[in-house]
Amino acid sequence: MEKIAEVGPRLGVRATCEALGAAPATYYRQRRPKRLARPRSSPRALSLEERQDVLVVLHEPRFADLAPGAIHATLLDDGHYLCSVSTMYRILEANEEVRERRNQLRHPSYAAPELMASGPNELWSWDITKLKGPAKWTYYYLYVILDVFSRYVVGWMVAQRESAVLAERLIEETCERQGIARGQLTLHADRGSSMRSKTVALLLADLGVTKTHSRPYTSTDNPFSEAQFKTMKYRPTFPHRFGSLQHARSFCGPFFGWYNTKHRHSALAMLTPQDVHYCLVEQRLAKRAVVLAAAYAAHPERFPNGLPTPGSLPQAVWINKPLGCGGEQKSELVGCHRSADLETPRGRSTPESGVIRPREDEKLLVNAH
Repeated sequence: MEKIAEVGPRLGVRATCEALGAAPATYYRQRRPKRLARPRSSPRALSLEERQDVLVVLHEPRFADLAPGAIHATLLDDGHYLCSVSTMYRILEANEEVRERRNQLRHPSYAAPELMASGPNELWSWDITKLKGPAKWTYYYLYVILDVFSRYVVGWMVAQRESAVLAERLIEETCERQGIARGQLTLHADRGSSMRSKTVALLLADLGVTKTHSRPYTSTDNPFSEAQFKTMKYRPTFPHRFGSLQHARSFCGPFFGWYNTKHRHSALAMLTPQDVHYCLVEQRLAKRAVVLAAAYAAHPERFPNGLPTPGSLPQAVWINKPLGCGGEQKSELVGCHRSADLETPRGRSTPESGVIRPREDEKLLVNAH
């Protein structure tokens, strides 16, 4: 700055600053007279001794249950003035003595569940939705368990009521049918009464299944089940009301058969949930690649971007993916844990067949495709 001050008036400040690699604003800021530091407190502020005297008065037994405004008025009636009402509040706040007088309900802060699936039968999502009955205020309850990675409906049930006992039965039979081992599965749900019931929690503990729950009133924490319900209720054949429990079951059976084996998901490279859940992805995409290669060989001018590809599956599927997290993958393609020959250990149902296991006492329908 001294060199700029010496040479600047003769050669120009801007030219001198450019020659020395300094900004002109820096030069002018250095030449600006420094401002005097402002006092830390107002001269009208109370001294430390006066603030302590005010606090002593506020702690008197006769003022223990009064607000600062009432204390200020009482002191004026007695012929005394200590400070303003706002100053009383500031002194009390500085001593952490200001709070809500009523007992307020304080809600705990819930962390967003961050769940990842890199293959089938690692993460399931389940929920219950209402189906309108034949008359007003009558409903049937549809329980659905969905594999998050493959979007495959592994189990469903229609009942006349929402019950933790029925949910326990559905979860137990579905885990047995899919051959779930201990420590393999995480089961996610919202915070409904059946989802948080003690019977379901004890069952999951016995099965070695980890359970997680959505945050209260946060439907986006369970997006896959909500999306599946929307797909069902926006079908053209979905009735406005169901005439009976058998009517609801007769609709859900063909629907879930179509959903698992025919419905193509854009997030799954337009494959069906059955293809992904039973590890048929590689052969499906290979067949598509052959067709695309033949089309490209016949008319390469129609493909300006080169040889088209049939797409690929995501390496991992997240519920509330953390920022900056790429997601770990367990396999090179889709993270399948079974071969493509559709073996069915421990009585697991094949994708072509369904398992109907009604109970006579509850008249339920449990189905998996």
